[in-house]
Amino acid sequence: VQLQAFGGGLVRAGESLRLSCVFSGNIFRLHAMGWYRQAPGKQREFVASITIAGSTNYRDSVKGRFTISRVNTKNTAYLQMDNLKPEDTAVYYCTAARLELLFQESGSWGQGTLVTVSS
Repeated sequence: VQLQAFGGGLVRAGESLRLSCVFSGNIFRLHAMGWYRQAPGKQREFVASITIAGSTNYRDSVKGRFTISRVNTKNTAYLQMDNLKPEDTAVYYCTAARLELLFQESGSWGQGTLVTVSS
């Protein structure tokens, strides 16, 4: 599996960004997709995930502001980020695995895309 994430950038607090993750090398619709992030000096943390069936899960701090989605015909997962806050500043990584619980154990990872939110 190969993953390519893009869509990051510099925005002001309150603005929006949409991240995309393009999947290749296997059957996209058979993989759960996830987004993680890593801020400077901090550990990587879970942000959101979407299962094969389309069920979603979010970390508490982004609930109501971020939306994860997938379009199987485009082999792409998205992370719509609204009302961004400075604490959302991080490198965002997408990941894919047959099951969500396997993301960190055996998932495939993209190269990351930087999101910077100024106050």
